[in-house]
Amino acid sequence: MNVLVLGSGGREHALVWKLAQSARISRMWVAPGNAGTALERLAGSGASVENVPVGADQLDALLEFARTHRPDLTVVGPDNPLALGVVDRFQAAGFRIWGPNQRAAQFETSKAFSQDFMERHGIPTARSGTFTDPAEAKRYCASLGGRCAVKADGLALGKGVLLAKSVAEAERAVDEILVDKAFGQAGAKLVIQELMEGMEISLHAICDGRTAKLFPTSQDHKRSHDGDTGLNTGGMGTYSPAPFLTDAELDQVGDKILRPWLAGCAADGIDFRGLLYPGVMLTAAGPRVIEFNARFGDPETQVYLPRLENDLLDLLEASVDGTLDRVTLRWSREACVCVVAAAAGYPGPVTKGQVITGIDAANALPGVKVFHAGTALKDGNIVTNGGRVLGVTAMGADIAMARTRAYEALSKVHFDGMHFRRDIGSKALAACG
Repeated sequence: MNVLVLGSGGREHALVWKLAQSARISRMWVAPGNAGTALERLAGSGASVENVPVGADQLDALLEFARTHRPDLTVVGPDNPLALGVVDRFQAAGFRIWGPNQRAAQFETSKAFSQDFMERHGIPTARSGTFTDPAEAKRYCASLGGRCAVKADGLALGKGVLLAKSVAEAERAVDEILVDKAFGQAGAKLVIQELMEGMEISLHAICDGRTAKLFPTSQDHKRSHDGDTGLNTGGMGTYSPAPFLTDAELDQVGDKILRPWLAGCAADGIDFRGLLYPGVMLTAAGPRVIEFNARFGDPETQVYLPRLENDLLDLLEASVDGTLDRVTLRWSREACVCVVAAAAGYPGPVTKGQVITGIDAANALPGVKVFHAGTALKDGNIVTNGGRVLGVTAMGADIAMARTRAYEALSKVHFDGMHFRRDIGSKALAACG
């Protein structure tokens, strides 16, 4: 069959890489893809994956491409096309597509919608309020003693969350979002949550409208610098599994979150077919949802898919067709670690076009796969083309081995201004003694 993948980041390269292993796929396109996706070959046909020069949010052009090339399945990677309704548009035109429709995508596209849903359906979360008036928002911050998370309601490339530990910091965050419009229209409304204390983990569950299948744990590293300092980013690295929950505890956490979530979707008439990604804080009072995302995480995808032993195409089709209850997820017992190599200036403005070397040497190491994110081909060279440039990923018998392999691979890679965190997975190592 023929498959079209939408997106250009590290998540999309990981999706393409995993899908390419399916013997059932004879042709695959990526819109727009990156330098790494164009290097993948299909196990079934031996053909190369083809990049298409169409942006993932150019819905009219994507539909025109689909009408011409007739993909049997389209797979949506990033959040923005979901927010724009790409699933609804493709379905209306008669195309099979994987990902939540526009209404279901509100779990990510509106934090106010998501927070209201959780409160109405008894999903454990933080105390919160939603505001458009700066003065009212600041009064609420003061009622929390200034210890709060101030969040732009809409999509802000994973960066629309400002954490405050004092009233002064909280007031500055409110002004930055509501007054200074730091996140544009995404910050026309904001959600303020009490600051939760505990260990943060990422959960993923693939859903088909009635059934949700929970993935193992992972842990993202959002801050730009070691020790969880610096600015918030889209993610500087991750690993799986995270050792903070036993399998039995993970099932209990999933039950406390997914069971009422599925019941709430049924009650509200929301047909969610895609990937639900709750960020969860393990607090002293139990697990609490920080927020929902409605697609695979990035860089969580880069550590989940190397561990996944199922054919990803089968899994996505079951999600579309409503047959996940017949599927058993299978996972490698090995651990996986991904370290993001970022461009100078990230998460702020970055310079593009820096030549990247050493990727082949890194990929030649045992258990290593370098996923491209912000890369492009120029004059025969692979060059930087974004903030998060590469996700250097490695498998190993445990987190320590996978981490050692990932950092060894990263030492082979170079581009001007490259920076990365040196403590990815350190919390897991500390927890394991």
